[in-house]
Amino acid sequence: MNDMILLKQGEMILKGLNRKAFEMKLMANVRRKLRDLGEFRVYAVQSTVYVEPQSNDCDMDEAFQRLKKVFGVIALSRAAACDKDMDAIFNTAVAYLSAAMERAESFKVETKRSDKSFPMTSIQISQHIGGRLAERFPDTRVDVKNPALTVNVEIRDYAAYVHGDAVDGAGGMPVGCNGRAVTLLSGGIDSPVSTYMIAKRGVQLIPVHFFSFPYTSQQAREKVIELAQILTEYCGRLTVEIVPFTHIQEEIRQKCPEELFTLIMRRFMMRIAQRVADSNGCAALVTGENLGQVASQTMQAMAVTEECVSLPVLRPLIGMDKREIIALARQIGTFDTSILPYEDCCTVFTPRHPRTRPHLDEILEAEAALDVDALVEEAFKNIERVKLKP
Repeated sequence: MNDMILLKQGEMILKGLNRKAFEMKLMANVRRKLRDLGEFRVYAVQSTVYVEPQSNDCDMDEAFQRLKKVFGVIALSRAAACDKDMDAIFNTAVAYLSAAMERAESFKVETKRSDKSFPMTSIQISQHIGGRLAERFPDTRVDVKNPALTVNVEIRDYAAYVHGDAVDGAGGMPVGCNGRAVTLLSGGIDSPVSTYMIAKRGVQLIPVHFFSFPYTSQQAREKVIELAQILTEYCGRLTVEIVPFTHIQEEIRQKCPEELFTLIMRRFMMRIAQRVADSNGCAALVTGENLGQVASQTMQAMAVTEECVSLPVLRPLIGMDKREIIALARQIGTFDTSILPYEDCCTVFTPRHPRTRPHLDEILEAEAALDVDALVEEAFKNIERVKLKP
């Protein structure tokens, strides 16, 4: 029996003449995911990507679990291929889904006939296969409205395919099809979620983390690397750029008004992130900012923060409720790591009364006490890079 995996494309099917490029990127990402699990043939036909094992030693169970986290796949299912013949379809359904049929209290057959030359309509195929399955499994009743199991039959150009209920995929668009961006990755709850959300839109990401040793510990650094490692399951390979930030924070603390500390600090983060972006051909910056969540995330503060860079700043969490962010963090597996009690640089030298509605003029006046270009250059030259793969 030809056991395989069917991947249903999401919004890519709405693309026009460039749709093939999106499909090619998706298939390349799928092949990378499966590289160490055996030899697979991956190809696309009629809005479906087919993943066929080429030998018996392919780990199909692990392959299926990994493909759940590939952006660009809206649904996936294990399936069996057979000849486009009613007896072959029925026998394949019995052999492939017998355990599921015996467990289910009810079932129905649903058919999609992409090959319009097949002599029976979709309804006729469903009725025929459903009637024979009802006879073969008399303890499983037919329920066309609310079945416990749906037996899916697909009649396509090259073969017929039989599978049970599909599983939701990660959705979105294939990573790499919408360019590259730098994402600011802290050890908190928000930034890993914002990174995930932009990756889901097909963006390849370079995480940048600001590290203030000895004010922040080595455990805080390792926590961020662990978060990035979790994100590789969705984003693919990542190179975390760890920026030494201690000198900059000490300079701001000594020479600038306390209430402006966080805003000036974040402007330095944006400048350095843009340097990383420029050196890696990135077209945007990504932050985990959420409107009104903290003092530095008012509209006025964010406007001041991004004034010092020319790249667009993407803020996918901007209008989300904190409960929504936490729910998504739990879903993607970053929440438990994010809440480990190791503080990041944003908590160092936190002002008692931070300015929430700053004016750009006062920020520029305060920054005049600093050698901004030299500090940025020093930090950029001493970046540590940590390469991670799934």
